Amino acid sequence: MVSSGSRPRPEGFAALMQNKNFLKLWGGQIISQLADKIFLVLLITLAVSYDASYALPGSKASAVMIANTLPAVFFGSTAGTFVDRYPKRELMSITNILRGLLVFALIFIPKRFTLLLLIAFSESILTQFFAPAEQAAIPLLVKEENLLSANALFITTMMGSLVVGFAIGEPLLSGAVAIGGVYAREVVVGTLYVMAGLVLASIRYREAVHERDGHLNVWHDLQEGFHYVRKSPLLGNAMLQLTILYCVFAALTVLAVSLAQEIGLRPNQFGFLLAAAGLGLILGAGILGQWGEKLRHRPLPLIGFLVMAAVLLVFAFVHHLWVGLGLSILLGIGASLIGIPMQTLIQVRTPAAMRGKVFGFQNNIVNIALSVPLAIAGILSDFLGLTVVMVGMGGLVAIAGIWAWRNTRVVLEDAI
Repeated sequence: MVSSGSRPRPEGFAALMQNKNFLKLWGGQIISQLADKIFLVLLITLAVSYDASYALPGSKASAVMIANTLPAVFFGSTAGTFVDRYPKRELMSITNILRGLLVFALIFIPKRFTLLLLIAFSESILTQFFAPAEQAAIPLLVKEENLLSANALFITTMMGSLVVGFAIGEPLLSGAVAIGGVYAREVVVGTLYVMAGLVLASIRYREAVHERDGHLNVWHDLQEGFHYVRKSPLLGNAMLQLTILYCVFAALTVLAVSLAQEIGLRPNQFGFLLAAAGLGLILGAGILGQWGEKLRHRPLPLIGFLVMAAVLLVFAFVHHLWVGLGLSILLGIGASLIGIPMQTLIQVRTPAAMRGKVFGFQNNIVNIALSVPLAIAGILSDFLGLTVVMVGMGGLVAIAGIWAWRNTRVVLEDAI
């Protein structure tokens, strides 16, 4: 019989489920992530109906998505400087409530496309404050030995909301209109944001108040964060590996349309490939979250890069539906072996006083990494052919992964 004094300590997800404040943070993330995806569906729906003579529907939808993306590129790092100066809980709560109020404002403002773009742009600016504050709050609520599981859970939620949010967005908004009238859509989305803000406001934890010089010098703070990352090869290489990872996924988002045709799907069914990759990420996150402590000293990022490279190379010659979907799942699993350990590493090795700046800088880099391949992947595929691009990507991912691991192997083996 095991005595209570020798009872094994909870590990993996079990330890997180006993942490009430972490559960509140996770709950706030779930609600706000779903709200983000449904809000984008709402924006595109409204864009098509506003100012019918203004532009073609496709152009208007693209303009809305650009307006919702630009702040991530231009304000990601700037927003991070505020996170180090103000309490994370208040920032997370207030930004979500303000996002809800912006959605409610759609009920009262004139139905003009330019105003809709302004709302999309403003909502995205607020998101830039929420994202680094959320990342910086995780190490405040979770013990270091549980961070790998916590990040696995957050990535699982992020990918799950991507699939679920876009899937239920249109039916939910249509149902809201059928039950509550034309403005019920705005009420539903705005209420989700406010709910997330209230859940996050209920978190209780102690946060050290760092010395401030009495005024905010954004440029100085940005330089400080950049220099800190530049002087830390460990953080710099972790961000580099995350950047490579997001570049691959952004390129695949564009190439998925052609890949879908190669394996027997219709072009408009490319979402099945992305969903399969998302499922792989969720599976990988689940494995790391539950058994990460036993795997953490393995060369996980190197394995992840090699798995992704192999999948890209094989994918170039696949024409069977189920093989293609299986490869997409394997690609997602490989991605999780890179993304989750690297994100955990950045959290562990960044001092509390620098987390906002570092996560803001990371948010900026990631969004640029997502934007550039979107612009060039399709063009390269048209000129060189899909097979050449896929083989080239596979080779580059393998080389980049091996190079990044060789440069950080010694410190990474101790850190993760």
